Amino acid sequence: MTKYFNRAEFPKICSRADFNGLAGYEGVDLYTLENKNGVIAQITNYGARLVSLWVPDKLGILRDIVLGFPSLNDYLRTADKYHGATIGRYANRISGGKIKIDGKKYVLACNSGGNHLHGGKTGFESVIWSVASVNKSILKMFYMSKHMEEGYPGNLMVEILYRLSEENELFIEYKATTDETTIINLTNHSYFNLAGEGEKGINGHILQINADTFTPISENSIPLGTILPLDDTPLDFRQSTAITDRINDSYEQLILANGYDHNYVLNGGTSMKLAASVYEKNTGVLMEVSTDQPGMQFYSTNFLSNQDIGKSGKRYTARSAICLETQHYPNSPNQPNFPSVLLEPSKEFHSTTSYAFRII
Repeated sequence: MTKYFNRAEFPKICSRADFNGLAGYEGVDLYTLENKNGVIAQITNYGARLVSLWVPDKLGILRDIVLGFPSLNDYLRTADKYHGATIGRYANRISGGKIKIDGKKYVLACNSGGNHLHGGKTGFESVIWSVASVNKSILKMFYMSKHMEEGYPGNLMVEILYRLSEENELFIEYKATTDETTIINLTNHSYFNLAGEGEKGINGHILQINADTFTPISENSIPLGTILPLDDTPLDFRQSTAITDRINDSYEQLILANGYDHNYVLNGGTSMKLAASVYEKNTGVLMEVSTDQPGMQFYSTNFLSNQDIGKSGKRYTARSAICLETQHYPNSPNQPNFPSVLLEPSKEFHSTTSYAFRII
């Protein structure tokens, strides 16, 4: 088995020098986690972002499977794409940016067609996180989101922990506390291509999602408030199916989103369970996503514009990767039949998502 564990033989790994020293962003750095199998995860504290994730393919050659950029400047330039970022306070969309907590109305910053998306104009993806501790396998960061930041009530202390195991599993663990009742919905917005970042298309990707139902959307991608079965729809991935097999079907939900961009109601509720598995038949790489969140947004990167050049020097095109964003449902604060996203001062928000890799 070929192994590329020697840095001298592994020149494409991102450099810390390209992530620090920029005026106004003096606290930004790049951190590298690695295990005995040669798996490497690189994370920057700008947006608590996953920058690179190198995993071995069936030949033992390491492939970087996360879309991203080689420098902080590139991430600043492409901030609206959320590459690899931690998303908060509220991942996904809130209709009109309007919420009500304990009878009081709040209007959040709107940044997407009159709606609130991924935490607003300056969400968690655009702030510098403080590093609490780091070693070869663990990186812990925190951020204090102040009262009324982007319109949210309460001072929210958020902690995120990245951990790379010796079993080729990357864990992302979130914790948060507040001094005033607020809402919270955290996720990671990595774009995955198991053939390697920058490789064209996702034709070789076969997906399975552990969900019987989903939340259908309107023309502005806001859930209608209903939960519908996936039976007899091209959104049904209960059986392993090639992602591109039905993506262009003349089905209203696919047409509205220009592909897949939907929240799946995961079987298993808020227990830790397998949410999805993705297999790339050419590389033999299998990724299994597990979470304790009740939902997962499957996004087939329908709107990457071909303007951004990634770490490998290749352009990122539409449908060249997928996002599997574990989460609560979009617009939950305005849908009483959806699971609650309220966080009270007496409680702690705690959630874990993992990405496990193996060869089949």
